[in-house]
Amino acid sequence: MAALNGQMRALILDSYEEGTVFRDALINLPSPSAGQVQVKIFASGVNPIDYKIRRGIAPYAMPELPAVLGTDLAGEIVAIGDGVTDFAVGDAVYGLTGGVRGLQGSLAEYANVDAELLALKPKNLSMREAAALPLVALTAWEGLVDKANVKAGQKILIQGGAGGVGHVAVQIAKALGADVYATASTGKQQLLKALGATPIDYHTASPADYVDAYTQGKGFDIIYDTVGGSVLDASLGIIAHYGHILSCAAFGSHNLVPSSLRSATLSAIFVLYPQLSGEGRKHHGDILRQITALVEAGQIKPILDPLRFSLDTAMDAHNAVELGSMGKVVIDVIA
Repeated sequence: MAALNGQMRALILDSYEEGTVFRDALINLPSPSAGQVQVKIFASGVNPIDYKIRRGIAPYAMPELPAVLGTDLAGEIVAIGDGVTDFAVGDAVYGLTGGVRGLQGSLAEYANVDAELLALKPKNLSMREAAALPLVALTAWEGLVDKANVKAGQKILIQGGAGGVGHVAVQIAKALGADVYATASTGKQQLLKALGATPIDYHTASPADYVDAYTQGKGFDIIYDTVGGSVLDASLGIIAHYGHILSCAAFGSHNLVPSSLRSATLSAIFVLYPQLSGEGRKHHGDILRQITALVEAGQIKPILDPLRFSLDTAMDAHNAVELGSMGKVVIDVIA
């Protein structure tokens, strides 16, 4: 749908009180500022941070209300602000672009976004598939590549390998030549095998069991924790000496003695920081360009939940993510 007299359809959050739902509205569509592009949004990816912001339980990222939520997007550039030279009108793009603090989110027909946060959409993905990737791919890459510098032949354990970040982390690690192991529930073992990982059923195997079975008790070279809590605690005790533990879920208190005695490194990944601070945004665009290359080479493929959602059913999409989806949930903004 084209903009109507300088306005667009958007879903507005007016309150963080429990039970609040999105308000469907027409809002003004300004021209892009310097350094921005205006994107016609085809699809909005839904991540756990989205429902946490909506519910008012993510104080580090919540925007002032009223606000348009939605972190990931895929769409087409329709206008370009001053100073932007890397993109052209008509380019299909994707990125982790808004929905936090003062940045408009993707639950709208259009958004003016910082061009540095975007990359060209992989040619072999649909808009829906592309919208499923940015946050999870950036989170996986920042840990495995930026922090741990994964090398071929290393033994890597992905805790929560069938989740949003986990299933992309498995694929990135495999693409870089690592020997990948991943934990998941009983019903997701075949998925892990299909992604190229050695599956570990955490219901039937303890950390002591699988560190002995797969590393002869030495520990994994790199562990990426996407779960937090007791899973991160367990990871601290099964890392190899001088190994590297990564976590995108380190939001609790943890005893670091087990990893300290192994001279291990612990790195936290907070993928929203460039959006919130303005620092490092270009790096996000650079990462997504490398993700695009891996996708087009057939080495990364997002797994989508089979359910379809639209702006009319956006609350259902949020609820599906909160309850535990079978893949990445995506909202079709423009069908």
